[in-house]
Amino acid sequence: MDVCIIEERRLDLRISNEERANSAKKTTEILFKLNNTLPFSDEYDLLLKKLFTGGVGENCYIAPPIYINLAENIHIGNNVSINAYFKCMSAGNIYIDDDAKIAMNVSIITNNHDFYDRPVLTIKDVHIKKNAWIGAGSIILPGITIGENAIVGAGSVVTHDVEANTMVAGNPAKLIKKLDPDKF
Repeated sequence: MDVCIIEERRLDLRISNEERANSAKKTTEILFKLNNTLPFSDEYDLLLKKLFTGGVGENCYIAPPIYINLAENIHIGNNVSINAYFKCMSAGNIYIDDDAKIAMNVSIITNNHDFYDRPVLTIKDVHIKKNAWIGAGSIILPGITIGENAIVGAGSVVTHDVEANTMVAGNPAKLIKKLDPDKF
């Protein structure tokens, strides 16, 4: 397995951070406009580029509505498909590589609260690798890497990295089968 160690970062919400607050406000304002604009119009495409300053690739399909707290931390490759009700708690980075497919009502979470000191966020990045497919209603938790060509079955809660060329499902998600990498 391609093991990736993702470092945890901590953010104390008691310490004022004007830059982060402004970024969250900007994201909220752009999302309101985006979610109330004719999908796939020129105006919609312009708002997507304005929203995803971390980068959005070519030939992407991103269906509204979507909900994100810090869009600058989301990095989207080429030919990515994201269906409606995509939700991200993105205090950390979210990397979505080329050709990834994300079904309706998927949540990606990069942050949690410290168990004992709850105003402190614990943050770990999430990486969805090339050609991965995330099924409807799935939840990807902080620090997770979904391997290349992997499938996450609908309604799964992913608590551990998913190997390339595998299918996982359930709560918590468990290996269902290995996929033939030569068929991709």
